[in-house]
Amino acid sequence: MNIEELLDEMDDLLDHARPLPFAAHKAVIDADRMRELLNEAQLNVPAEIKRAKLIDSDCDRIINEARNKAEVIIQEAESRVKQLISKEAVLQEAKQRSLDMLTKAQSGSNDVKLAAEKYVSRLLDNAQEYFQSALQEIQQTKQCIENVKK
Repeated sequence: MNIEELLDEMDDLLDHARPLPFAAHKAVIDADRMRELLNEAQLNVPAEIKRAKLIDSDCDRIINEARNKAEVIIQEAESRVKQLISKEAVLQEAKQRSLDMLTKAQSGSNDVKLAAEKYVSRLLDNAQEYFQSALQEIQQTKQCIENVKK
C-alpha cells in the first residue's frame, strides 16, 4: 500500500470508530489496526524519499549530460570553423556564436535544474503535509485515548 492508501485507511478507521457515551467528540478505535497502519506507513516513507532522491540525481545527470553535449558541440563547431575558414573576422564570428551557444546551453541547463528542484521541493512539501496531517491525527487520537483513560 502506498502512503495515500494508508492514510485513507486510517481515516476510515477513525470514521468507523464507536463514539463514547456522553463524549461525542471521542471514540474507541482498533489500536492494533492503527498501529499496523502506522508501521506500514513508516516502512513506505523511505520509498517516497528514495523516489525524490532519484529524481534529484536524474536531474543532476541530465544537466551534466547537457553540459557535456553542449561542450562537444561547441568544440566541434570551433574545430570546423578553424579548418574551413581562415579569415580573422569570420573566425571571431564563429567564436562569438559558440559562446552564445554555450550561454544558451548553460541557461537551458539552469532552467532544467530549477524546474527539477521545484518539482522535488513540491514532492517533499506534499509528503511533509501528508505526514504532518497524519501525525496530527495520531496525536489527537492519542490524546483522546489518554482522556478516556482518565
